[in-house]
Amino acid sequence: MKIIVAITVTALLTGCSAVVSKIPSFWDDNQSARIIDVRLRAEAVNCSEPQLPQIQSIARDLRWFELYSQSKGLRQTDVIKLIKPMQETVREWEERSAKQEGSRFYCETKKKIVVEQSRRAAEATLGRF
Repeated sequence: MKIIVAITVTALLTGCSAVVSKIPSFWDDNQSARIIDVRLRAEAVNCSEPQLPQIQSIARDLRWFELYSQSKGLRQTDVIKLIKPMQETVREWEERSAKQEGSRFYCETKKKIVVEQSRRAAEATLGRF
């Protein structure tokens, strides 16, 4: 009987943690403001100016968003997943810009991608209740 109870409790606890990760997180003023900061910085990228400092500011905001969300706890996995593709795009852009300045075409292409990714992430983040 003790074994059955132990198995049942283990199954329930495991099931609860799986369910918690599927429930969307709630509205957060700080996350909402920061994702708009990311979107604003992405749209303001000027490909005629040095790219690295501009990209680093976006990367810093994304890192802030990630750390803040992780600090809030398990229920934030949905918003963390939202920014992962954008973080990867920005990381690649930052690494390339650190080695040598990318062409204007490269910058404009990356900018379009990051602007679209930030738009989608902002809509999802701001659309929560």
